[in-house]
Amino acid sequence: MDSNSVISAIGTDIISVMSPVSICMFLVVLLVYSLSPTNNETSLRTAATLVYLETPTDTAAQKLEGAVLNALVFVLIIAAVTFVLVLLYYYNFTTFLKNYMRFSAFFVLGSMGGSIFLSIVEHFSVPIDGVTCFVLILNFTVVGVLSVFSGGIPIFVRQGYMVVLGVIVAAWFTKLPEWTTWVLLVALAVYDLVAVLAPGGPLKMLVELASSRDEDLPALIYEARPTVSRGPDGGGALGVLVGNGGGLDRNVGARESGNGSEEEEDEETSPLVGNSAQRPVMSGGSSHQSQPERLFGSAGSEIVEEETAPLVNGANSGSRAVERRSRRDRGDHDSEIGLTMKAGIKLGLGDFVFYSVLVGRAAMYDLMTVYACYLAIISGLGCTLILLSVCRRALPALPISITLGVIFYFLTRLLMEPFVVGASTNLLMF
Repeated sequence: MDSNSVISAIGTDIISVMSPVSICMFLVVLLVYSLSPTNNETSLRTAATLVYLETPTDTAAQKLEGAVLNALVFVLIIAAVTFVLVLLYYYNFTTFLKNYMRFSAFFVLGSMGGSIFLSIVEHFSVPIDGVTCFVLILNFTVVGVLSVFSGGIPIFVRQGYMVVLGVIVAAWFTKLPEWTTWVLLVALAVYDLVAVLAPGGPLKMLVELASSRDEDLPALIYEARPTVSRGPDGGGALGVLVGNGGGLDRNVGARESGNGSEEEEDEETSPLVGNSAQRPVMSGGSSHQSQPERLFGSAGSEIVEEETAPLVNGANSGSRAVERRSRRDRGDHDSEIGLTMKAGIKLGLGDFVFYSVLVGRAAMYDLMTVYACYLAIISGLGCTLILLSVCRRALPALPISITLGVIFYFLTRLLMEPFVVGASTNLLMF
């Protein structure tokens, strides 16, 4: 595979991930502008406001202190829930985890999504009766759960429902108080960094456990392109999940593979993350070897043959051996790149949510901050995907985008917006 093909494949994957993220953020901004949440709606007691409820009369110090306490408690809850999920997965409660994810999707689509739908009906005075509204919400919810967790569904339908799930959850998070929202976003970015990279991090343990079992994680993951699950003897390719910074599994994914033969390259495909169809576990007495053993075994035997072959002409024979090894190395490198490109990139639902929460909160101020935050988030996501292709290991998806988004929000709101408004008011042109 030449460099142009690699660059083209990486560019296609990046666009296929950034497009749904952009759509999700755009829809959240539309909801924020259409429904116009008031301060009364943000006084609800939620998991993110267990300690402190912000009021307009509180001082800045009180708001900051309360927001930090809210974020700390929320992150601790998320960490505890994640460790519980790791324990359940460790003890093979896979069916329970799948049913839990189905129930979560049903609740989000039916309850939270239904509430937003009723708000839209009320706001725009849509003429619809209660029975029809109930049937529409129920049908939308059932079809959504089946589309996300069942096989044989067109990929664009599954992708569409994943975006809808992200929009619904993000729209609810935009109802949080302003100070709590910003501190919570920063806290989740820090937690994402620790949970994925730190030794003993819950998300790191979860990914390593799934890789050691050669199984798929039951998680809400957006697939950039359709993939097919591998056969029972197709091992060796390590699924790398990138992201995860909250209660929902938020990951960007890529595949790593070893040096395989041409036949193995054709057979290798990336498994569906979150697919209900799991690969059967090989029994202990199986005669199949894992892919790394087959690969290292064949490479080792070839090197031994080259080194022990009788030398007819020392110089020419040595150069041919080096040439064969170099050609094999180049072929293995192209095979590795090809497998990575075929697998595509996967982005978890939580990244959709908190990217959109940041932009939705910016939309409550003005459109200039929305543009700045959107460009910052997309730039951060691009940097994360580039680092993924370079590092080839699990990387958190939130820190870069959230950090850039928060910085650009406050720079735009405190510096750029006053300057641009003042210049335009005084009819100054640049």
